[in-house]
Amino acid sequence: MTDITAPKTSTVARAGAGRRRNYATDLAARGEPMVWAMGGSLAIGLLMIVGILGLIAWMGFTTFWPQPVAVVTGRDGTVIAGEVFRSETYKPSEDQIKAMPADEQKIVADALGYADRTLYRVGNFDLYGEDFQWRNRFDVASVDYPADFFYIERQEWGVFIGRVAAMSLNGAETATPSVDALNEAVSAGQARRAEIIRLKTEEIGRNSEEIEELRLEAKSAALSYGAADPRTAEVQADVAAKSRTLEEESAQLNTRLAELQAEDAKYFVTLADVGGQTKTQPLSTIVRLYKPNDLSFFQKLGVYFSRWGEFIFAEPREANTEGGVWPAIVGTLAMTVLLSLLVAPFGVMTALYLREYAKQGRLVSFVRICVNNLAGVPSIVYGVFGLGFFCYVLGGTIDQLFFPEKLPSPTFGTGGVLWAALTLALLTVPVVIVATEEALAAVPRSMREGSLACGASKWQTIRWIVLPRAMPGIMTGLILAMARGAGEVAPLMLVGVVKLAPELPIDLSFPFVHLDRSFMHLGFHIFDVGFQSRNAEAGRPMVYVTTLLLIAVILIMNATAISIRSRLKRRFAGSQF
Repeated sequence: MTDITAPKTSTVARAGAGRRRNYATDLAARGEPMVWAMGGSLAIGLLMIVGILGLIAWMGFTTFWPQPVAVVTGRDGTVIAGEVFRSETYKPSEDQIKAMPADEQKIVADALGYADRTLYRVGNFDLYGEDFQWRNRFDVASVDYPADFFYIERQEWGVFIGRVAAMSLNGAETATPSVDALNEAVSAGQARRAEIIRLKTEEIGRNSEEIEELRLEAKSAALSYGAADPRTAEVQADVAAKSRTLEEESAQLNTRLAELQAEDAKYFVTLADVGGQTKTQPLSTIVRLYKPNDLSFFQKLGVYFSRWGEFIFAEPREANTEGGVWPAIVGTLAMTVLLSLLVAPFGVMTALYLREYAKQGRLVSFVRICVNNLAGVPSIVYGVFGLGFFCYVLGGTIDQLFFPEKLPSPTFGTGGVLWAALTLALLTVPVVIVATEEALAAVPRSMREGSLACGASKWQTIRWIVLPRAMPGIMTGLILAMARGAGEVAPLMLVGVVKLAPELPIDLSFPFVHLDRSFMHLGFHIFDVGFQSRNAEAGRPMVYVTTLLLIAVILIMNATAISIRSRLKRRFAGSQF
């Protein structure tokens, strides 16, 4: 008989009696691993950015700090004098290890066969034919820091490290002159050099330019009227008379220049290196001199800021490895500002047409795809296009129409700041178009409808309602375009940038902005110093400090644009309905 009070076991319970429930949740569904992965990627990216910026800042800001000069005496009796540039560990050969003293052999053995060596910047390239020399630690007998050694920066041949044996001022010679007397004589020499340069570039150079303009005027008359026309003969006679007057003035200026140069040659110093070799150095060719081992902290600060002032406001020298980068700063700013003026209207107008006027369909979608693809084209392709179309086609046509008297020498038919700006505008316009379209799309449709309902036309709605509220987004695109354009180098190498520009694209002579001139650029300056100079070690400090300056210039321009964008955002905050 069955007990009806006994609990009954269901079929489901009996079927699952042999299985164990799994209460675990799939880890991927919970999301924590992806959060850690994305957060870690962000942290690594930030560390990389901070690391590279920190390295550039450290190397850039410490480049101009004056370092002591060491006199290193080798075990074989050789003596060098120079700044410590850098040190490294390397593995010497077996023969080198056998030639070491016993104590050094033990040190090398304890270091698993590695030894230390130091690179010294010895300067005196005109005497040694090299700027740097290595010294192994096991070859060094002693290192001293004498207080009477000078560090002399020169217009040519780089630095000189040694002693000042004598100073001659117009025949009056002084043995072992003081630092104050030398600095006073150097200041007077720099004034003489500035007068010589002014006479060459301004007065003699201006006369040469006027003579060339007169020659072109006569050639233009012959092309316009014909060689046999009486008007051509009249112009040529007038040109010949004016040219004779200018040539007479140039002869007088050249005589004055020769007198100044002869006078300047009477002021010089006699320099002696650590080994006793001597040479005479005109005082006017010395940029700066000091005793590095005898400087106080505030004197070092004076040298440091003096070098920064020279770097920012002076012209380069010694194949761009020394001196300043003022022409490169002017060229970079001029090209970037011109780029912005060109790319902004074209990019904004294109985006306005695509978003507000064009009928949305396959054709517009295809155009947007093409614009997006243009952003991925390598920059060198734009450079080749700029060289072929802007320089040769447009520039050559302009020369034939407006400057025939200057041919075959090109005016606009070669690289210049105008063609460089147009090439980079073509490179960066997709960025502006995409950013502007996104900004226009973000303006609420209700604003457009409200404006149209009040009787405004479509253009009035765009002009007074849509564009002002889209302006922060448009400024974002312009900021990105400026940042990319200021850092591009490859296209510029084909359409206008040069190693050393004799004239600035912006100066005080009419018309003030010279669109046909070649220019220097900070990005190309970094490439040139880092990879094209005769000594990569000598150019490496300038690479870091120029990179730091380029980053600072881009940050300043971007900060200005960002501040304008922020004001526009605050102006229209809360105006949506």
